[in-house]
Amino acid sequence: MLIRSLSPSKLKKLLLPLSLSPCTHTAPIPNSLPPILDRIPYTQNPAKTLIPHFLFRNFCTPSKIQSLPLSRDGNFEEVTSNVICPGCGVTMQDSAPRQPGYFIKPSIKSPNYRERINKNPIADEPEISVSLKRGLLNEVVECENQENLENTVEKIGKPVVCARCHSLRHYGKVKDPSVENLLPDFDFDHTVGRRLMSSSGARAVVLMVVDASDFDGSFPRKVARLVSKSIEENSRAWKEGKSGNVPRMVLVVTKIDLLPSSLSPTRLEHWVRTRAREGGAVKLTSVHMVSAVRDWGVKNLVDDVVELAGPRGHIWAVGAQNAGKSTLINAIGKCFGGKVTHLTEAPVPGTTLGILRVEGVLPGNAKLFDTPGLLHPHQISTRLNRNEQKLVHISKELRPRTYRIKVGHSVHIGGLMRLDVEELSVDSVYVTVWASPLIPLHMGRTENVGTMLEEHFGRQLQPPIGEGRVEELGKWLKREFHVSGNSWDSSSVDIAASGLGWFAIGLKGEAKLGVWTYDGVDVIVRNGLLPNRSYNFEVAGFTVSEIVSKADRSSNKQRHNEKKRKLNDSAEKIAEPSTIDVASTTC
Repeated sequence: MLIRSLSPSKLKKLLLPLSLSPCTHTAPIPNSLPPILDRIPYTQNPAKTLIPHFLFRNFCTPSKIQSLPLSRDGNFEEVTSNVICPGCGVTMQDSAPRQPGYFIKPSIKSPNYRERINKNPIADEPEISVSLKRGLLNEVVECENQENLENTVEKIGKPVVCARCHSLRHYGKVKDPSVENLLPDFDFDHTVGRRLMSSSGARAVVLMVVDASDFDGSFPRKVARLVSKSIEENSRAWKEGKSGNVPRMVLVVTKIDLLPSSLSPTRLEHWVRTRAREGGAVKLTSVHMVSAVRDWGVKNLVDDVVELAGPRGHIWAVGAQNAGKSTLINAIGKCFGGKVTHLTEAPVPGTTLGILRVEGVLPGNAKLFDTPGLLHPHQISTRLNRNEQKLVHISKELRPRTYRIKVGHSVHIGGLMRLDVEELSVDSVYVTVWASPLIPLHMGRTENVGTMLEEHFGRQLQPPIGEGRVEELGKWLKREFHVSGNSWDSSSVDIAASGLGWFAIGLKGEAKLGVWTYDGVDVIVRNGLLPNRSYNFEVAGFTVSEIVSKADRSSNKQRHNEKKRKLNDSAEKIAEPSTIDVASTTC
């Protein structure tokens, strides 16, 4: 009766384990188990094999995980004994979950994986299938939907990435932040620099990737000077008839979609070339403005790079952390339409961990390499935790926030930067803040900045988030700047903090300004990038933001509770003497 009440599919699952002998396979258990276990038969489901517990008493105690020999060289070499993560370039391993590069090999799914469940009533199905009556329990069940089978094969064929890349791709965060400290620093001179300085070998094209919203903070000055020096030395050697492999240096300004659409491309290119020359890039081959997200300028960049590299050249994408190198390479792969492994991209500094050779992008034998981001300690974003970095990160088109300020007033950008107007040759000055819209601003009198630091840093003025974080970020230092302008209609001077944003100053006269930020953060004065300002001025006090509202609610609730506690204490003090008087009267 039990057999007749079950469908063939359920009956097959019930009878299949019974039809197999527990000693069908005799393969030994892996060597990680004690030698005595080699004599125990290996069943089809080892996880459910019954083994006496005393055998594991001295052998299965987890031992302390040793540090793995980590490398940033990635898969630069054609032949390598290590397996490299195709998403970030780190050496992969499956023995230490807390070490970088850990991955879990996915199990191969059967063709009918995720097949539609048969929801027909049991009464509509035949009692027992013919194949079951014949004893064919191991029959091959063909997938009814061939399209589902092909999709399954494609899913199995996808490259396996490390757990860190999986977390970044699906959750936008690092799975275990403590693991990041185990990675050695990326030695650019040893891994890439020596190849660029070589007078022989394949022709080198260096793509210096710079973030348009943080140009000076993300500009790789060290790389620019090194490549410029290599160009000069190899050009001189080539003219003397010696071997001289002259590298080509291409400046790629990414994320231009974050700049206001009103900005003139000609003005932007002139400004970029001037800043690059001052940063040490004196031998630029070409300059490209691109947006990898919107595919702006990618086709022109690809055509230029293919022509410069030739059939056997090496193209190196170099830049600061989170400058957009991996996103740019993914966009180049889409432009060619080839089968390119999708590199891991996330708004997290240091996403790429090792050199990645990207195949199938460039024609011929030309090779494209993605490199780990260069760490710039002078960027304030490198000191922030993940929640604070989310506030600083610019993900949408920048909008101006403008103040009209007189002498004796200050403007705060969160708890990270402050500008004081100390002296003016005119009545007032226009100060436009270009930074993430998530960061709250405050304008008030300079004489009240002490109160702001004590009462509002870490609360209304974030980042930093939390009172204790203010001291952790370092010492608050002042820098003085003397600026001048010749127009009220546009901003002529920028005062920029690396990794944060900048103040754009508009005036017709001269001014002495004091800029405060944390020790070690790079603060520079430059020609104005964005001349336009907002015609709706911000008012004094805090800007309207969710952070300020939440902090105000918390502060009001705290004051309300404190006031309520004081009223209760005063009421108790009044009630105590009255009780004594009643008692004395009774006596």
